[in-house]
Amino acid sequence: MDLFELTRALVDIESISGHEGPVGDFLYAHLSALAAAYGGRIERMDVEPGRFNVLACWGEPRVTLSTHMDTVPPFFASSEDVEFVHGRGSCDAKGIIASMIAAAERLLAAGTRDFGVLFVVGEERNSAGAFVAARNPRGSRFLINGEPTENCLVLGAKGALRFQIVAQGRMAHSAYPEMGHSAIDSLLDALAAIRQIPLPQDPLLGSATLNIGMISGGRAPNVVADHAEAEIMFRIVGDPEPLRAAVAEAVKDRAEVTEVICIPALRLSKIDGFETSVVSFATDIPAFGTSWGTPVLIGPGSIHMAHTSEERVPKRALSDAVDLYERLVKRLLTNGASGA
Repeated sequence: MDLFELTRALVDIESISGHEGPVGDFLYAHLSALAAAYGGRIERMDVEPGRFNVLACWGEPRVTLSTHMDTVPPFFASSEDVEFVHGRGSCDAKGIIASMIAAAERLLAAGTRDFGVLFVVGEERNSAGAFVAARNPRGSRFLINGEPTENCLVLGAKGALRFQIVAQGRMAHSAYPEMGHSAIDSLLDALAAIRQIPLPQDPLLGSATLNIGMISGGRAPNVVADHAEAEIMFRIVGDPEPLRAAVAEAVKDRAEVTEVICIPALRLSKIDGFETSVVSFATDIPAFGTSWGTPVLIGPGSIHMAHTSEERVPKRALSDAVDLYERLVKRLLTNGASGA
């Protein structure tokens, strides 16, 4: 398959977080042929039943190209035109997988060894695959993580701090609301107080942000609600502890707060010869830690197209990414991150 055919083949395999098994099988088969042709080795790294990371290496993997195989819902199949490949995951991150594999093929054909490719599950939800990989390092000194950065090397990325907020009430007939207690009212009061929290600022990353992403509750319009809940996410730019404390103070006894996940903000090194940017989204890099080496973040496509009903990636960006990944692997194998 050429680069665009491979991107479309990956997109057409539904792999919403939690259901990555079929795309993992496809990648294992595809990379097995590449491993056999160039004397590499391949393995499934089990995460949980039906879900596994895929790792292929040639020589000792001092540099590893990595991104995720899961997508957000809803699934929609691929299409293409002269300029773009469309479909769920085309931008985030199946086009990136295809570009990394194409770069690996080019490197191998030129005789380059001592690198690998690692494709993980669960990035869109909880970084489950990256956490498992972090417990199973293979000696890599540099991790090139792929996300849609418009092919710019990222100097900094905001983190994420997510909470579930659950309010309990007492049911009553809505004609007599004084006989009950509305969980929805309590939840709305808690969310209103959270929205008043001053958000931290950072000179590199900018301002933290808040998104109230999900709200549910109640039973019927004529019933006082006995249960309501919400999920919220802060994009953080520094120490999460002040926000944790502020959320607890804002909610007080109105509801119960549970922290779901915390991904720290990132500050990464510059490498000479690559355009740079700063992004607001979170990645698998904190879950990897340094177990797979010093992290580098770069990939084709725009984050503004990811997670949308118009998700697409420019074909030119995919082709350019193949060149960038090839050049970056050679640079890191030869000189490390010198020039940072």
